[in-house]
This record gives sequence, C-alpha cells and structure tokens, in this order.
Amino acid sequence: MHVSQKFEYLLEAHRRPDGHRWTGQQLDEATDGVVTRSYVTNLRKGRIVSPGYEKMAAIAKAMGFPPEEWFDEGVGDGMATGPKDDARGIAGRVEHLFRVVRNPTSREPYTNAEVSRATLGDLSEEDVEGIRTGSISDPTVGQVAALAGVFGVEPSYLLDRGEPVFDGELVEALRDEAVRDTACEISRLPERERQLVLGIVRQLGSQEAAPSG
Repeated sequence: MHVSQKFEYLLEAHRRPDGHRWTGQQLDEATDGVVTRSYVTNLRKGRIVSPGYEKMAAIAKAMGFPPEEWFDEGVGDGMATGPKDDARGIAGRVEHLFRVVRNPTSREPYTNAEVSRATLGDLSEEDVEGIRTGSISDPTVGQVAALAGVFGVEPSYLLDRGEPVFDGELVEALRDEAVRDTACEISRLPERERQLVLGIVRQLGSQEAAPSG
C-alpha cells in the first residue's frame, strides 16, 4: 500500500477526540514542528514516498497509535476486515478496500470507474461492480492482481486471510540499501549456500550480542 493511502487510513481511523480528522496545522502544533503543515500536505498527496521514522513516530505519538501500525503491510492488523466482510469472501474484502483506501489524488473513496481506469484496461467498470456485488464470484487471476495493484495490497489478501507478507521489523530493515543488496545476492544462491550464509550471519550476530571481557 502506498504511504499516502496508509496515511489517509490512519487519519480516518485515529481521529481527534472531537471526532474530526487531524489537519496539517494541528499535527504541526502537536509534534512541535517535527512534522510541518507542508509535510503533511505532501505526504497526503503522495509526493513523499519514504518518510523518515522520526516523522512517522511523531505523527503516531500525536495521533495516539503505535508506530508499528505504519508498517502493517497490505491489509493487516490495523485494517482488518470484519466478520461480515469475510463471510462474503472476495466480494466482502473488495468492498472493505473501497471503504478504507482513499484515492490519493482526490482523497475520496474510489469509484468503480476510477478503479477501472487505474487497471489500464484489465478490468471494465462492469467487472469491478460484478466483483464487488459478488455476481462475479470467481474472478480470474489477472482480475484479482489488477484489483490488488490499484489498492496496494497483496493479491493473496483478496483470496484468503493469510498473515501480512512483511512484518514491521523486516520492512524497516529493507529500508537499508546494503540489506536490500545483500538479500538480492543471497536470493540467487542455491538453497544449501543460502542456509550456509544464514548460519554465518546468525553466528556474527550472536558474537556481536555477547558481552565483552
């Protein structure tokens, strides 16, 4: 999920005590200027792709949610579907996405037409409506992938209630370029060599953690 979409969800889910959504000016004041009004605007408009952890933590503290909620990938603990949605299968999960994910441009819920246009022809407006209502109960793999791409979730979310693909610790680790490069190189090795490298890394980690002297 794009960070702007996640931010829109957090703004909706963690409103102020008076029931209103947080404004940029209010977050600026609540974070003592760590997160400025203009930063909030750019974050909502999708101009900021990878906000720093300091700013995410400041927003979380001001709004009253744990910082880890930023890293709930796909539709995880912070955006879980309800029993009624799950009972309806894929139609219920798609409908849930329409409720909680906002169009980063308009900041309003997506329409069927907008989703159709965003799939670049993979789904017609009628296809989107059919999947939402359940009249298309068994969409193709391509249709599921296209829907998932628009809402920024894993296709597996629409098919089952599996755990999120990434946890917060892994997402934070992958922000480091060296970690990403290392992971890519290791992924090209045969399974036996990957396990060998993993063993070496764990051994280095245990030595680093061991008390000196």
